[in-house]
Amino acid sequence: MNACISVKTTEKSARRPRHRWCRSVPRRRSAARASHTLLAALAMVLAGCSPADGPASAGSGPGTTTAPPTSFRVIATGDVLIHQGGSLVRGAADAGRANGNGYDFTGVLAQVAPVIQDADLAVCHLETPVAETTGPFRGYPSFNVQPQILDALAGAGYDTCSTASNHSLDAGFTGLVRTLDALDARGIGHAGTFRTAEESRAPGIAEVRDARVAHLSWTYGLNGIPLPSGREWSVNVFDPVGPDIAGVLGDAARARRAGAQVVIVSVHCCTEYVHDPTDTQVTIARALLASPDIDLVLGHHAHVVQPFEKINGKWVAYGLGNHIAQQSRAGSGETEDSMIARFTFTRAADGRYSVTKAEAVPTRIDIGRTTTTIVLTGTGGAGVDGTSYNRVVEILGRRRAPTDGLIISAK
Repeated sequence: MNACISVKTTEKSARRPRHRWCRSVPRRRSAARASHTLLAALAMVLAGCSPADGPASAGSGPGTTTAPPTSFRVIATGDVLIHQGGSLVRGAADAGRANGNGYDFTGVLAQVAPVIQDADLAVCHLETPVAETTGPFRGYPSFNVQPQILDALAGAGYDTCSTASNHSLDAGFTGLVRTLDALDARGIGHAGTFRTAEESRAPGIAEVRDARVAHLSWTYGLNGIPLPSGREWSVNVFDPVGPDIAGVLGDAARARRAGAQVVIVSVHCCTEYVHDPTDTQVTIARALLASPDIDLVLGHHAHVVQPFEKINGKWVAYGLGNHIAQQSRAGSGETEDSMIARFTFTRAADGRYSVTKAEAVPTRIDIGRTTTTIVLTGTGGAGVDGTSYNRVVEILGRRRAPTDGLIISAK
């Protein structure tokens, strides 16, 4: 059966409704879920979650012929890493003191929030666990960060986050559970880490403008931290040697069987601080996009921007860079280069969806003395924004993406 959760609309994301996330629970297993507050089967039907194999409704009553929307837009962004001790956290602490909230990261995302809110589905990559509200907090190399970052993500309009990364178990299984609970409390979906075995077997599916979209998340490893004994299902981990991605492919097939019409896979791998994808990344992307079950691949972990590529008529963004971080390396600015990836999916006459427009919006993490903010770099020009923009555009085009239709957008 399917079960749905209501995703609340926040004041700042009210330009579009947040999505109702459904999880398909295998019939042979209990339908009770620890991941979310679930609706009963009858409430699910009344709320509008479609049966896995049911057709989209053609209207709301006798004589109506209104067709469902034929397209929707997805945006995806890079790593969210709250490094401690710099202006990113100091600025949030100053803003938090001003409003009595402890920490307030809203200003970090203020300039890019309209771009995020304009999408039909917004996907982030939460790379680290969050701590209790008052801490203690830790940064690199073993993160346990301010949970108030989730308020900022929700306020900016994010609908779901991938959570499988090499830092997923930095705060142990307890921190993993706390993080998922905190996401739930803010109405943000999540993929890649789990509190129960049942949860790990139930793909999350969102209703996005009448399309059923699954988001999956996998990581190459956990920085040597072993999976908890008896809870090996708690993080989606694949073996990068080979690479062995059978689990990812099986996850995608399961999502299709659960009724997903579009499957998006976030992959956390492989080598940091290199702009060109490694052979392993390319092998993974080709294998995933050769599957009829997978429609789009989003890459993370490099902390720098990597190219887009069109493979088998489908897109991979090898590395989205950092989205929120303070990770300067030798003053190069390359870990501050970033982008917002945007994909328009359109339904064809046969009912299948595919990406008909791929865009990248260059951004930069502006690390100031007292605050850190994400800025749109526009169309280039002089100064630090122009340098960042030109570098991002050059990297994005290294694997023929502009020839294959990638559009660089200012916003």
